[in-house]
Amino acid sequence: MVSFFEVMNEGTDNGDIDLAVSRYGLSWSYEKIVLDEPFHLSYPYVFKWQDEYYMIPESTAAGELRLYKATRFPVNWTFVSSLLKGHHADPSIFRFGNKWWLFAETSGPPFDTLCLYYSENLLGPWKSHPQNPIVHGDANIARPGGRVIIYDHHPYRFTQDCDPVYGSQVRAFRITKLTESAYQEEEIPESPVLKPQGKGWNSQLMHHIDVHRSGNGNWIACVDGCGDKLVFGFGY
Repeated sequence: MVSFFEVMNEGTDNGDIDLAVSRYGLSWSYEKIVLDEPFHLSYPYVFKWQDEYYMIPESTAAGELRLYKATRFPVNWTFVSSLLKGHHADPSIFRFGNKWWLFAETSGPPFDTLCLYYSENLLGPWKSHPQNPIVHGDANIARPGGRVIIYDHHPYRFTQDCDPVYGSQVRAFRITKLTESAYQEEEIPESPVLKPQGKGWNSQLMHHIDVHRSGNGNWIACVDGCGDKLVFGFGY
C-alpha cells in the first residue's frame, strides 16, 4: 500500500509530492520525494487507467492543470500534458458514464467557486460544463476535499468547508444527475463526514479524505488533520 502526500521543502519554500509505504495500512514508512518542480505542488490525485498510473497534483502556481504518468510506479513520474490553463485548485478527476469528469475550485481565496469539466479522452480536449460555476459564492461547499467515488451507481464528491476557516471540516454530496448539459447534487445525511476532534493530531482542522474499497468488501480511507502538524495525502 502506498500513500502520496504534500510536504513543504524548506530549501525552495515549495510543496513537493512525497511517498510513504505500508504493508497493511497500520504503520507507514517514509520513502522519498517522487515529484519536485520549480513551482508549488500539492493535492496529489493518483489514479489508474488502462493499466497505467497517472497523477494530477494541484499546480496552480504554474498557471495550468498538469497531468503526470508513472514511468516506474510509484517512484518515477514524468509530465504528460497540460489539461487546462489558469487557476484550478485541488483538481479531482473521475470516470463516469464513459466520460472523464473533473472538479476544481477556480476563484482562489475565499475558495467559493466550483467548476466542472468533461472530456471523452483523458488528454482532452476538456470542455467547461454549461452550468458552470456549479457552486458560486459558497466557501462551505466549493473546494474539493478528496477523491470522487462511485457508490451505488452515483458519484459522490467530498468538499472542504472553508468557512469560517480553510479546511474546517469535510462534507459529502451525492451527485444525482450528471450529463453534458445538466448537473444536480444533494448533501448526504451523514455529512459532514470528518470534523476536528478538539485534541491530538486532528484537534483543529480536517479537510481531506481519500476512500478506497478493500479486497474484502470493506472500506479504507486516508484522512488528514491539523493539530501539532498537518498531514495531507492520497492513498492508493
